This record gives sequence, C-alpha cells and structure tokens, in this order.
Amino acid sequence: MTKFPYLRQDFAASIVVFLVAVPLCVGVAVASGVPAELGLVTGIVGGLVTGLMPGSSLQVSGPAAGLTVLVFEAVSEFGVPALGVIVLVAGLLQLAMGFLKVGRWFRAISVSVVEGMLCGIGLVIIAGQIYAAAGLKAPKTGVGKITGLPGAFVDALSSTQALTSLAIGAGTIAVILLWKRMPKAAQAVPGALAAVVLATVATLAFSLPVATVKVEGLLGVIQPPGAKALGELASPAIWGTILAFTLIASAESLFSAAAVDRLHDGPRTQYNKEMIAQGAGNTVCGLLGALPMTAVIVRSSANVNAGAKTKASRVLHGVWLLLFAAAMPWALALIPIPALAGILVHAGWKLIPFRQVASLWRSHRGEALILVVTAVSIVAVNMFEGVLIGLALSVVKTAWEASKVKLEVIDKGAGPIQAYLSGNATFLRLPKILDSLEALPQDRPVELDLSGLHHLDHACRTALDNWAERHSVAGTEPVRMTSGTEPLQVASGT
Repeated sequence: MTKFPYLRQDFAASIVVFLVAVPLCVGVAVASGVPAELGLVTGIVGGLVTGLMPGSSLQVSGPAAGLTVLVFEAVSEFGVPALGVIVLVAGLLQLAMGFLKVGRWFRAISVSVVEGMLCGIGLVIIAGQIYAAAGLKAPKTGVGKITGLPGAFVDALSSTQALTSLAIGAGTIAVILLWKRMPKAAQAVPGALAAVVLATVATLAFSLPVATVKVEGLLGVIQPPGAKALGELASPAIWGTILAFTLIASAESLFSAAAVDRLHDGPRTQYNKEMIAQGAGNTVCGLLGALPMTAVIVRSSANVNAGAKTKASRVLHGVWLLLFAAAMPWALALIPIPALAGILVHAGWKLIPFRQVASLWRSHRGEALILVVTAVSIVAVNMFEGVLIGLALSVVKTAWEASKVKLEVIDKGAGPIQAYLSGNATFLRLPKILDSLEALPQDRPVELDLSGLHHLDHACRTALDNWAERHSVAGTEPVRMTSGTEPLQVASGT
C-alpha cells in the first residue's frame, strides 16, 4: 500500500467517473450520428492512453458534448469512414503544437469567445435533441432546428408514439434535476445514470413504443482509416473541419484544465504536456475510427469531488469502460434513445453561461457582445466559422481599445497652430484624427508634434503625410511634422 498510498480513494473515484461516463459516452455518440460503441471506444482511450500521460493529473478525457455538433456535421458531409482521418490528423496537429510548446498560448484565447462557443453549441444541442426525444428527424442547420421547433411540437401532439418518446425524454431531465434532492446515499449513483436506468426499466416494463440504441459490437465498429478515407485529405474542404476539431478540442481541454486546477490543491496542469496527451489520445482514436476526445469538465469535476488523488482513478475508469463494452454490449440495446436525448438536453443547458452573460453585461458590455455574436454565428452559420467570427471580433475590440489617441490643439492667435498627437495612432482611429486635422485653418502654419505617440501604424503615417501635403493653401507655410526635436517631414504647400 505504501507504493500506492491513495489506491482506495482512486478506486472509489474511478467507479463514480465510470458511472458518469457511460451514459455520456453513449449519448454523445448517438447524437453525433455514429454507433454508440464508438463513444465508449473514445472513453476507453481517454482513460488508458491520455489517462496514463503527464499533463493534468485529475482531468478526465472522453467524447464531449461540445464536439457533438461538429462531429455530426463532419459525418453528414464526409461520412463515418472519414471521421477517423479527421480525428487522426487533428491528433497529430495537437502533438505538434504540444512539442512546439504552444499549449499555453491557448490560454490567450478570449474567454468570451470560448463561452460564446459553448453557448452556441449548447443551443444547437438542445434544439437538435428535442427532435431526437420526440423521435422526429431534425433539420440540418442550426437555424432550421430552432425555427422548426413549433412545428415539431405540433407534429408530436398528433402522434401517440412521439408523445410517449417525448415523455421519456422529459422524465429523464426531471430525474436528473431532482436527483440532487435525494438522500446522500442515493446520490452516490450519478443522476444521469439513474435517469437512464429508470427510463430503460419503464420502457421494458410497459413495452413502450420508443426507439432504442442500435448495437453493432465493439469490434464491429472499429474501422481504421483506409486508402479511400485517407484520399479525402486531398479535398480542401476537409481541412477546415480538421482545423476546427484541433482548435476547439484543444481550447476546450486546456480551459477545462484551468477549471479543474481550481477544484483541487494537487499538482498544477503542465499545459504543453497536456496538449501532447490530448494529441496522443486523438491520434489513437483516429486510428480506431472513433470519436474525437477532449477533457470533459463533468467527468473531471466528478473525479475530484469523489476524492481522487492521482491519475490512477482516470486510468481505472478506462478499464471499467473496456470491461463494460466487452462484457455487456447487450445492455446498450436496452437504452431508449429519448433518454439519451434528455441527458444531452441537460448537458446542453449547462453549456449556456447565463451567469457569465449577466455579469459581463454589467461590467464589460463589449465582451458580452462578443459572447452573444459568437453564439449566434455558430447557430446561424456553423461551428468553425462561428468561432472565427468571434475571434476576429475579439481582436478588433482589443485593437480598438489599445488604439487610444488624443489630439490637443493650441492656437495663440498669432504664429503657427500647434497640434500634439499622443497615444496609439492606428487605422481604427484614423477618421477621428483626420476630421480634427482637416478642421484646422488652411491659411495658418501648422506644427504637428508626434513625439507623444507610442505607436504609429503605416496607414496613419501615410494618411498624415497626405493630409500635410494638401492642407496648406498657396502662400502659407507648409505643415511641419516633428517627432521630439527632429522634423519628420516638411510637406510642400499646394
């Protein structure tokens, strides 16, 4: 026991994480449009491969609800066989970034963009899984999913089977929400697992007409990428999806690591090593044709709260997933799909940062706007382009705030007008600068002092030169621009 002083705590925590992981692994896979077993394969790899590697000792990896929308889009466009190639290349890119020590740079991504990304994903998941809960086919686009909900409810009301299926989904959500009020002994079983078990028992006991999970067997779903799938890499379209997988999976994992570090007093995350661990896991998942993985805050927080002390807990949770997938695949075929939809609706709701939006709106409205625009863009366009829009808006906001410039004009009534420009002069502030300078009298000499500028970009410098060249009327001394005591340029009058 001295060699493994925390084996008892880690063993108990691994059981809790395993029970949390099973319904989520299966639910994410079904919602992503792939066989349920592939979700378990990713969970197993997250435990046995990523779990063994250094980085974040208590963080648990597996298939994440946050990538569900992106995986579904990729499978719809390129097919299930190409999924392995996408995940494989994304894993290799993560490995490269880890070895190049760029892992910590992901912490520089605006929190508002990440929160907006999760919010947009949550909205699409909720809308899409409501259709699944009712046993109806969901529209393909995010906007279509949301705008089609009223019609879907009308269709469900006219179908006994759809109403039954919807009731199972709603009941699952209710059990998850109410489970926290149960006695402590009952709460040892995770609410999501209890909800799935109860839904399964109800479906079997009353022979309810709802769809259940299709089972193909663990070995039957593992499909290493073949030559045809690898040939997809010649298509430029697939690279956008690969970059989206890499960016989003990496950002989600490293932000999760920062959140997990706040939950315990153990060793802090080594971000570059964690990036390598995530890359290794996704590389193996790609070779097996499985779902992509990220660090998952739900499983990670359950691991910490259950008393885990070392990485042994997450490795053992992978062992239990492997034993379950190998010994009890028949159990998956009993699970009603609306129950899994209910779990994902609840997971999607938790992705929407209601408190953060309210807090940002009170203190940093610009950041709140970035969050909302990112979320809306993901729903309206797609995941990758939505995140890029959010990042671009964040960069523009930062540049705008950094480019504060002040123009002070001193006119003593006689002699040259003196203008002092200070701060950071960038193209974003150029209209304001030019409006002020062009309002100066053209029949008076002007001295423009730029010594107070910390930064002057090319666009501003060119515009100032052009203004100086055309400003003075004939017979008036040309504009004189100086930086400190040395003249920068003396433009001739027109």
